Amino acid sequence: MATTAVALLVAAPTPANAWPGGAAAPWEGPAPWEVPAYAAAVQPELDRLMTDLAITGAVVLVRSPELGDWATTMGTRTWHGTEPVTLADHVRIGSNTKTMTATVILQLVDEGRIGLDDPVSWYRPDVPNGENITIAQLLDMSSGLANYTTDLELNEQMDSNPGRVWNPEELLAIGLAEPPAFPPGEGFLYSNTNYVLLGVIIEQLTGVPVEQAFQERIFDPLGLGETSFPALTDASIPEPHPRTYTFGTNVETIDSLVLPPEVQAAARAGTLEPMDVTDANPSWGWTAGAGISTAPDLADYVEELVGGGLLSPQLQQERIASVQPLDPDDPASPGYGLGLASFGPVYGHSGELPGTNSFMGYDPVRDITVVTWASTAPAPNGEGPAVELAKAVIAELYAD
Repeated sequence: MATTAVALLVAAPTPANAWPGGAAAPWEGPAPWEVPAYAAAVQPELDRLMTDLAITGAVVLVRSPELGDWATTMGTRTWHGTEPVTLADHVRIGSNTKTMTATVILQLVDEGRIGLDDPVSWYRPDVPNGENITIAQLLDMSSGLANYTTDLELNEQMDSNPGRVWNPEELLAIGLAEPPAFPPGEGFLYSNTNYVLLGVIIEQLTGVPVEQAFQERIFDPLGLGETSFPALTDASIPEPHPRTYTFGTNVETIDSLVLPPEVQAAARAGTLEPMDVTDANPSWGWTAGAGISTAPDLADYVEELVGGGLLSPQLQQERIASVQPLDPDDPASPGYGLGLASFGPVYGHSGELPGTNSFMGYDPVRDITVVTWASTAPAPNGEGPAVELAKAVIAELYAD
């Protein structure tokens, strides 16, 4: 299942209504009796998805001056439990972390310390064909480098020794040993190897651990007090947080996230107990997927990420323009660019680790923010639960 640490929003690789209590800050949305029309309309679909995707707990948060702010919490912190999840709950955010890694690299571009057209060999001479792979191609997934998270031995280790601490150099050794999928710039492959390489380069250029670079360059300036990036040896999640669950092992889901029909049926019925993976060490995802946050913090972050609060205006414009449809024949298909994805008019990212799936998106034209997370992932049918919740909400928001 290591392959599930991916942005499910952007076509993951083949073989990653309680009133919102517990918010870290005063709730500024409508009173409970003023639920926006779109929220009332979409709630039945969200309830269906909770059952069909066997989701233990989930949060949906929407900000829209035009249509009304809204948040809802669904389900519980533990499987078959009674304590509800809250907006204040912390979750692992998977590949949403990639936007942070990319942002720090782009800040270093703004500072003249690295260039988008620089070959990666200038920073990592050990990368095969690195003289022909640019920093931009690492960022936009066009490098062709293999994805280390599809490696069988890594997945076996994650199943048998979930507490193992993975060093970034170990991860790179796995990814760089595999033959490339295509020549640089001639395709798209969602590869976590790209983003571990970028993390190593951040540490080379800044001279500090990447968790410190994130804190000083993103979390502190934006006031993201509930967002963090753990050290390699830290498998904890700040309180409060839900337990997180999955139904298939990593090895079982290397080739396909879709579990057998009988497993899907039992999971939907609530008779199959999932595996609790809350305490697994996320170091195997590192700068490709080990971040932690809350729904309100993700909303604040994605608004600045897309709105331009972290880069120079020129580079921010270049970043937005870099997002291109993954299907050239379908301009409306999901897009990807310099560590940023798009789904229709919404820009942001999604992420998944075994046990959690999350989505964050912001439409800078209509000033609409959507954040979701789910504490069971992937769904037994292979879908990203939080992504499916987000799709339902976005469809309703843009129905007219």
